[in-house]
Amino acid sequence: MTDSTPHWYDDEAGPMVRLYAMTAGRARPSSTAFELMAVVRAEPRPGGETRPDGDDPPALSPEQQAILALCGEGPRPVAEIASDSGLPLGVVRVLLSDLLAVGLIRVNRPVPPAQLPAAHLLKEVIDGLRAL
Repeated sequence: MTDSTPHWYDDEAGPMVRLYAMTAGRARPSSTAFELMAVVRAEPRPGGETRPDGDDPPALSPEQQAILALCGEGPRPVAEIASDSGLPLGVVRVLLSDLLAVGLIRVNRPVPPAQLPAAHLLKEVIDGLRAL
């Protein structure tokens, strides 16, 4: 005997949606790996209705719309987007790669630690400024 009603995991949440349903079965971002501290911002849209190439805007999932709304409030790190959206980090990375592919967001990656100035050099600069 089978039960045809959906299984509810939480009375308030409703039936469970599998994560692969939100990402069209993908487990990895299609374009770029998004570091936790990469800063994402929404791209301004002239007129807000069409893409720069004149095509209609792509149909976005509710999760992509929520992420785009979060990024529209101001630049946010990927980790904060995952936290504020309530979605797992892997899902957020896949959805962000889709938004990046259609030009709705811009990503600024953090500077690698190897490219940052050495701590002793910064200390010498501070000491030199104090001596003035």
